[in-house]
This record gives sequence, C-alpha cells and structure tokens, in this order.
Amino acid sequence: MESKDYKRRMQSHGQELYEKYMSLYHDDRSYEELYLSMEQFYQNRSEELKELDLKREQNPDWFRDRNMLGMTMYPQLFAGNLKGLIDKLDYLSEQNITYLHLMPLLKMPHPYNDGGYAVEDFRTVDSEIGTNEDLEELTKALRERGISLCLDFVMNHTADTHEWAMRAKAGEWEYISRYQTYETYDIPSRFEQTMPQVFPTTAPGNFTWCEEMRRFVLTTFYPYQWDLNYHNPKVFHEMVGNILFLANLGVEIFRIDAVPYIWKELGTNCRNLPQVHTIVRMIRMILEIVCPGVILKGEVVMAPKELPVYFGTQKAPECHMLYGVSSMVNLWAALATRDTRLLKHQMDVIHSLPDNCYFVNYLRCHDDIGWGLDEEQERKLQIDPLKHKEYLYRFFEGTFPESFARGELYNYDPASRDARSCGTTASLCGIEKGGFEDDARQVEKGIQRVLMMHAVCMSLKGFMMLSSGDEIGQVNDYRYKNNPDLAEDSRYLHRSSFSWENAKLRKKKGTVQNEIWKGLKKIEQIRRKHPCFRKEASVTTWDTCQKSVFAIRRTLAEKELVCVANFAEEGKMACLPTLNAQYEDLFSGEILNLQSLWMAPYQYRWCVRKNC
Repeated sequence: MESKDYKRRMQSHGQELYEKYMSLYHDDRSYEELYLSMEQFYQNRSEELKELDLKREQNPDWFRDRNMLGMTMYPQLFAGNLKGLIDKLDYLSEQNITYLHLMPLLKMPHPYNDGGYAVEDFRTVDSEIGTNEDLEELTKALRERGISLCLDFVMNHTADTHEWAMRAKAGEWEYISRYQTYETYDIPSRFEQTMPQVFPTTAPGNFTWCEEMRRFVLTTFYPYQWDLNYHNPKVFHEMVGNILFLANLGVEIFRIDAVPYIWKELGTNCRNLPQVHTIVRMIRMILEIVCPGVILKGEVVMAPKELPVYFGTQKAPECHMLYGVSSMVNLWAALATRDTRLLKHQMDVIHSLPDNCYFVNYLRCHDDIGWGLDEEQERKLQIDPLKHKEYLYRFFEGTFPESFARGELYNYDPASRDARSCGTTASLCGIEKGGFEDDARQVEKGIQRVLMMHAVCMSLKGFMMLSSGDEIGQVNDYRYKNNPDLAEDSRYLHRSSFSWENAKLRKKKGTVQNEIWKGLKKIEQIRRKHPCFRKEASVTTWDTCQKSVFAIRRTLAEKELVCVANFAEEGKMACLPTLNAQYEDLFSGEILNLQSLWMAPYQYRWCVRKNC
C-alpha cells in the first residue's frame, strides 16, 4: 500500500518519468515493472531512513551547508575493513568530517579490478572489505555523527566475471543482450571510426573478442570491463534497482562513474549523448520518489563551460553536484608555474555558471592528475599548450631542474607526448624531497605549500573533499613496485596504507603531522563559522596585479571576505581593487590595507573588512 508521502512524490514526478521512459523504451509493460519495483523498494526502506527523507525534503540544499567537509579513502587502506573503519570514526569526527566517500567496495575480481571499478555484484560488499551487514552498521554509525556516506556506482560497465557476463559467455541471449556485442567486426569497425579511445596506450581499441561467446564486446575502458547496453530496458531496471538497494542500506550519495559514456550510438563519439541526460534525469526522479534523502554526484571530466547540462535545469534537475576537476588541475598548474592566470580564468567561468551548478573540490583523490587545461586560454596568454603540459608533468615527476616535487608519470605516450601525474599532496608539495635530503627548511616550505593549497581550495565555490592521509602529510609509497599485479599502475604511488603511527604525531608539537593538522583545523574552523561561506554568498575572483597571487572575494549582504594566496616562493606585493579600508587577516590577526598587501612566500590570508 502506498503511503501518502510516496503518493505525493509520484504525483509530482510520475508523468514526466513515464514520458522520459517511453521516449527511450516505448514499452508500457516494461514501465509497469519499473513502477512496481520502485514501490517495493520504498516499502522496504527503514523508518529511520524515511524520516531522513522527510527532513531532507524540507532542506533540499543540505549538501551546500558551510559545515560540509569531505574525505575520501579506501576503507581497507585506512582501517583494514569496514569493521575497522567503524572503530576509527572518532578520528573523522575529530576533523569534523560530514561527508565520507569510500572507494569501490562492492564484490570485485582479484587482482585485476581497476581499483574496484570492475564490479562482479552490485548488491554485495567484497568479502575482503566486509559484509552488507557491516555496511549497514557503518551507515547507521555515520548518521549518528552527522556524516553522509558516498559510494561509487559504476553504471557504464560490469566486470567480465559478473553473473550477467558469465551467463552471456554460456550463450544465454537474455544476458548477451545486456551488453553491446557483435558476431563480426563490421559494426565495431564503424564504431571505431567516430569513437575516441580512453586509454590508447594501455587499453587500445574499444572492443574485445570473447572466445567463449564468439562475439566482439564493447569495452570502452579495459577488456575485463564490459559496457552495458542501456538500449535494453532490463539493464536500466536492474541498475536502478541496485542503486535503490544500496540506498536502503543507508548510502546517501552516489558518485555516478563515467556518466558521459553510458549511452552508445553508432555514428557518434558515444559521449554526452542526449539519452545520457534522459537516463540521469530518470534516476534523479526515481530517487526523489523513493528516497529523496539520497543525492547524485557525477563524474564528468569536461571543460567548466560544458558542465551545466549535467546539472539539468531548475525544472528538470539531473546531478546535484559534480567534481571540480578543472579546479584541481589549475591549482597544481599554478603551483608549478607560479602563475595563477589560468586558475583565475577557470574560476571566472565556473562563477558564471547557473546557480544550480555546485562542486566538490579537491586537491588529490585516488586517481591521477590529467593535464586538461583550457588550450584556447593558454594560447591567448601566449602559452604553448603541449610544452606547458610537458613542463607540468616533468615538474611534478621531479625531473625538471629545481623542482621541489616528487611524483611519477601515468599513461605516458611518447607519440603524443601526453602524460598524467601521480603522487600525494605532501610529496608533490616538496615535503618528501625535503625529508629525504634532511633539509628542515625545504620541509617547512613544503608544509606551507600544503596549507596554502588547501586554503585556496576551501575558499572556492562548493565544498572541499580531503584525501585521506593529506591531513597528516603522508608521502608517496613506492612499495607498490614490488607487487607484480600493481607495478605497472603508478596510481598506487598514492594509494597506500594509512599510517596510524604518523597519525599519532598530529598531537606532537613541531612535527610535520602536527603542523599540517593544526593548520588545516584553523582553516576549517574559520570556514565553518564565517557567514561569507554560507550557500547564499556571492563568489568572484579579484585582480591582484601579481600573476602569482590569487584572490577570491566572498560577499553576503554587507559582509565581505577576501581570500588571498601567493603561489610563488618569493614574497610579492599585491594590489587589490578595494576601498581604502582596513581589513583583518583571520589567520594572523594583522590589520591590513589590501590596496598594498605584502604576501610572503606561499602565504595565504583570509581578510575581513573591519566594522563590516
């Protein structure tokens, strides 16, 4: 029996959901199956989660609160497994974390699983990480602490060892039809004419021959990841059911992996097609009907000006938020070049986007840094895009003269001279090099870079997600090279076990861990308290008359906060277009005039106008 809340939500979205569904699948009976499935998932939802749904309906922008602070981690690297993570939640609460993103933890093949993004079972936690009961216990413990759990949901593909793939290999047409497969290479060859390759060096081509099935399978990412066929409504039903199943275990945020790729059409580049937005819009409506306390975060790696379509419109919203990928890339580029002009330009573009566009910002994550900068803007600034990219990845590899960074290349292609960069924040900022050379001054500069980069990231529009270990200055771990299953993937340089011994040093004065922990806490505390970080605040960049000095201005009514950072190793005199008024630096307590503002090397200031 429908509850009044479910009925109300269905009345609000039902007609549009039906129309969107029919535009793809043209099958009333199939829609009826979806409808009944949604109702069943609602009935199975716990009363506690239904109460959360009602609360979130009253505050649909809850994730935009200035108290939001995220962290991402692999649970097995942080605490061994989910039970171990539950035992360590005091550590997260000590940092005031409100959003926890756990890397893929669903059942996966071993050892080759692309970091968990090859999924064998979307409804079962991997036995090496825990059980479904552990996951449900974890989500309950997190809710009690005011922490929302985010999980990756891999919509584009399954592992080739998933039950569907195994039954397809056995010749069952019901399951063959859930993937895009072809008896001959005729159609795949036509796809290849217009479909770019994701990993041309490590996984060339978009199709893989399956000997058991005697068919070519679409495999956009890796041969062991079979792309799903969303032309088949069964696939959509099952994947939506998987999301709702996990939502009923208490997952509150789903990071939809590789969103632009989920619909394939011959004669196109198979990315960002209109049907993708139909599917995402339907998922958004289904969540708002069954479990409106749950939201969507999209992984969309595109230029900022192209992102609004993934947020949808005010009348027909899609993702609640996206990753601030371009912010991350431009922050590191600014650090290496001591030039913030590209960063400022990208932020200006982001600030010009509609109000429904909201971002999760970060410095590092489980993945590499791909140098996808705005080439058109680079040329306007008389910067050669290819030479700039080469400089950046060589700088962060540590092979460029005078570089303070230590990292490694990922997916280097000698033909195109393209490459990405790997490493932890601490190592890329110089702490590893300084420590190895037993140079306290270098280490001190590295700590200042780490804190400056975090201060800038926390000043941007959106909220910040820390990478586990960054809060204690964890450096690269080169032991992955000793594991033959991992040695070829340099991303494991920064996918290392969390050091609880080093974490203890966060309370020991004078240690690297204490300096970073203490510095981050101060930044976080100011962000949580100051009204200019409220969701209603206006955010813009400001000119500083120094290309190495970056400034963000936040205003709310008569309140004003100016966040300034120097990306250079030399002191700089900045000049901001302010009134001739006095400002107080909330970090140092200094009284300043921003029209003539001295910025020490890698200094960051958050300045509030006096008597304002």
